[in-house]
Amino acid sequence: MKIIEGNIALQGNERIAILCSRFNSMVTDKLIEGARDSYLRHGGHDDNLTLIRVSGAFELPFMLDKILASGDYDGVCVLGAIIRGGTPHFDYVAAESTKGIANVTLKYSGAVSFGILTTDSIEQALDRAGLKVGNKGFEAMSSLIELLDVYRQLD
Repeated sequence: MKIIEGNIALQGNERIAILCSRFNSMVTDKLIEGARDSYLRHGGHDDNLTLIRVSGAFELPFMLDKILASGDYDGVCVLGAIIRGGTPHFDYVAAESTKGIANVTLKYSGAVSFGILTTDSIEQALDRAGLKVGNKGFEAMSSLIELLDVYRQLD
């Protein structure tokens, strides 16, 4: 039986975009730091890494579409933080950004990782951005790196 499985290692020439929302920046800035750390630790070069910011999570799918359509990047690590408030706004933004990212990813068959936090409180978000339970930005970039390796093996 042939097994195809990705390694978390870059060849060094991969062009990666980190696409992140600015809203809840005290959380998203930490996710970006984690993603960059993963990229560099696994063989990436800073000059091949681009950070693209949009205002909020709802705007992420539209920018992801533009990024993947450009063909300028080998992969995109999508990051954000949607924190529940006292209105249904959380549910709409979380659902539509997730659905939009999935649809765009399928449209282009792109290498995309999903690192959007959806939490009930700012404390939970900060915990997942490196305070207590690891950094989900680091994990999302590591997933993207592994996915790129699987793509290479299939080509």
